[in-house]
Amino acid sequence: STISKDSLKTSLLQLECHFTWTLLKKDVGLEALEETILDHIKFVAEYNIRDYNILSYVCHLKNSNEEALRNLRKAEEAIQKHHPGEIARRSLVTWGNYAWIYYHMQRYEEAQTYVSKVENSCKKLSSTAHGKIQLPEICAEQGWALLRFGRNYFERAMNCFENALKSEPDNPDFNAGYAIAMYRVDYGAEQNGGGSMLCLEALKRAAELNPKDTTILALLALKLQRSKRGNEGERYIIEGLKITPDFPVFLRYAANFYRKKGEVSKAVNILKKALALTSNSVFLHHQLGLCYTFKISQMEKKGYATQEVENLIQLAIFHLKTVIDKKPVFFAAYSDLANVYALGKKYEEAEEIFQEVLQRDDLPCCDKQEIYFNYGNFQHFHMKSESKAIKYYIEGLKMEKDYYGRKRCSEAVEKLLKRKIQSGLGDATDIGTLGLVHKLNGKKQEATECYKKAIALDPNNEEYQNALVELQLSI
Repeated sequence: STISKDSLKTSLLQLECHFTWTLLKKDVGLEALEETILDHIKFVAEYNIRDYNILSYVCHLKNSNEEALRNLRKAEEAIQKHHPGEIARRSLVTWGNYAWIYYHMQRYEEAQTYVSKVENSCKKLSSTAHGKIQLPEICAEQGWALLRFGRNYFERAMNCFENALKSEPDNPDFNAGYAIAMYRVDYGAEQNGGGSMLCLEALKRAAELNPKDTTILALLALKLQRSKRGNEGERYIIEGLKITPDFPVFLRYAANFYRKKGEVSKAVNILKKALALTSNSVFLHHQLGLCYTFKISQMEKKGYATQEVENLIQLAIFHLKTVIDKKPVFFAAYSDLANVYALGKKYEEAEEIFQEVLQRDDLPCCDKQEIYFNYGNFQHFHMKSESKAIKYYIEGLKMEKDYYGRKRCSEAVEKLLKRKIQSGLGDATDIGTLGLVHKLNGKKQEATECYKKAIALDPNNEEYQNALVELQLSI
C-alpha cells in the first residue's frame, strides 16, 4: 500500500517533537551542542530520555539519521527503566522524532506506524474528542530543548515552563527549567540596563525544590553577585562544591563567580579541573581564555617579565581559537581573541579576526554593535587612530536597534570627540561628527547647535547644511 506523502506530512506537522519546535541549525554550533548533550548524559543520568531525544535531532541535523535512530532506541530503554507504568505517555516525543526521521529517510511505512502510535495514544490519554493533548511534561521538554538552542529561544523557553507549571506548580523539574530560562532572559535584560528581582525569587524557589541541583545554586549565586550580594552568593558556591565537586557545568559557573570576584587564579584552577573531566567544552575554553586575558592585562600594567606574559598570550589564543573552531556562532569570542592578539602586539592577526567576523552574514545586530565597539577600541588604544575609532563607533551607532553595544559605542565616541573639541584640537569635522552622533541618538537640539558651529568654521560644507535643514524640518 502506498502512503500518500502529503497526508503523511500533514500528520507529521501535528506532532509535538523536536522537528516541529522550530529549532534552527543556524543558531547553534552543532559540534559544541552535541558535546554539551553527551556531557550531560555522562554527568546527569536522570534526564537521559530528554537528552537522547534532542541528541537524535542534532544527529539528524548533521545528516546522520542512523545515529539518530540509535539515540531514540536509547531513549526508549530509558523510558522502560524509569517509567515502566506510563510508557505511552512518556514516549510521545520519542515516537514523534522516530516518525520524522523515518520520513526524512523516505521510509514512509515506518513513519506512518509511529504517527499512528502517537495519535492512538493521544486519543486514549485525552479527554477531548479529537485527541489533541497538552501534557505538561511535553511543554517542559520543549522548554529544555529551546534552552539548548541559545538566546533567540530563551523567551519561548520561559513560556513553555510557565505553561507546564499551570498544571503542576510544585513540580521540581518545571520550576528548575523556569528559573534557568528566566535567569537567561534576565541576564540579557541586565546587559541592556534592565533585570529584575523576580528572577531571584524563581531561583530561590527552584533551589528549595531541587536542593541537590547545583546548576540552580550556581545561577542563584551569580544573580546575587550581580545584585551586589556576593558574600551571600558565595555560600551557595561553597555548598555546590561539596555536593558536586566533579560536575563540569557547576564548576564552570563557580569559576565564573570567582573570576568576577577578582580571584582569577582560583577560577583558573577550577576550570582546569573541569577541563580534565570534559576536554571539549566550549564554555570552559572561553572562560579560561578570559581568565588568562585578565592576567595578561594585569601583568602588563605592572610591567612584569615578558616571557611569562608571552606564555599566557599563547594559552589565551589557544583556548579562544578552540572556541570559535568548535562553535563558529560564539560571536563574543571573536572580539576576545582579537583583544588578546592586540595585547600581544599581533596587530595584523587582530585586524584579520575583526574583518572575518564583521563580514559574516549571520552576525546578529546586538553582536555586531559589540564588535564595532571593540573594533573602535582596538583602533583607538592599540592602533592609535582616533579617526578610525570614531568611524567604527559610529558604524555601531548607525544600527538602529538599541542594544548594550550601541550605548557603549555612543558613550565612547562622544567622550572622544568632546575631549578633542574641549582641548582646542577639534576642527569643523569633529564638531560636525558630534552633531551626527547627537542626531543618531535623537538629540535634535544638541545636533542643531553642533551643525551651526561646524558651518561657522566651514561655511561651504554641503553635508552640514543639508543635515541642518533636515533637522530644522523635523523639529
